Amino acid sequence: MEKRNRYTPEFKTKVVLEVLQEEQTVNEIAAKYELSPVMISRWKAEFIERASMVFEKKTSEVDKMKKEYESKQEHLEKLVGQLTVEVDWLKKKSGLK
Repeated sequence: MEKRNRYTPEFKTKVVLEVLQEEQTVNEIAAKYELSPVMISRWKAEFIERASMVFEKKTSEVDKMKKEYESKQEHLEKLVGQLTVEVDWLKKKSGLK
């Protein structure tokens, strides 16, 4: 059984952009990269279908995670400060300081 090839998104983008430039036919590009013209056509259709996502103004998952992390870090820093004050107060009251 033949092993299935996996192509990186960067490679797929490179191939699709070559097709969109229309300097060569799909068959020529397929021969150049030893790919099926049908596969390249699927990549092109998917590329065009998802192209509008580039211009969406939604916050990305990374930004969302970054905000959550910063919020959690701020909360923990406040908690450390509060506990430090409480420990100092307890030391003072117990006469250990």
